[in-house]
Amino acid sequence: MAFFGTIELLKEQVDSKKFKVAFEYLEKVRDSQTIEHRRLLNLPIDAFEKVDLDHNNFALEQVYNSKERSKCFFESHKQYIDVQFILEGEEIIEVINTNNLMIKSSYNDKIDLVKYEMSDQSSILKLKKGDIAIFFPQDGHMPCIKIKSSLKVVKTVIKVHV
Repeated sequence: MAFFGTIELLKEQVDSKKFKVAFEYLEKVRDSQTIEHRRLLNLPIDAFEKVDLDHNNFALEQVYNSKERSKCFFESHKQYIDVQFILEGEEIIEVINTNNLMIKSSYNDKIDLVKYEMSDQSSILKLKKGDIAIFFPQDGHMPCIKIKSSLKVVKTVIKVHV
């Protein structure tokens, strides 16, 4: 089951041991005085950078313009839990249990990704600056969707090992 909200709220709702590294990294990303914050804000459009956090967990720092829903896709992961944090911008992320999706591309273990066909049965999350969403392996999710118009999104996705 996906969780979403602020970092303070999610710290109360999830296993603090499992997510310790993710929350420590997010605190740095939120602090405008840190290298992590400045690094993420200085990435150019379409950047996608991997940052190792420890031997099990890493972050994918990224900047992009939100898109039309038709240009996005549902995905899920087996080896990692996604902790998606919006530093700047806003987007819609749709979420649905993977049992309710049809597989489009089978599991690719090299990139820990399953792609699914579109569905009109999903729930909609609107994430704005400072919001976090956590997606577990059974949570099919489709990020990057524009809300009203295409906007620049500065985001980090922490991959927490299952």
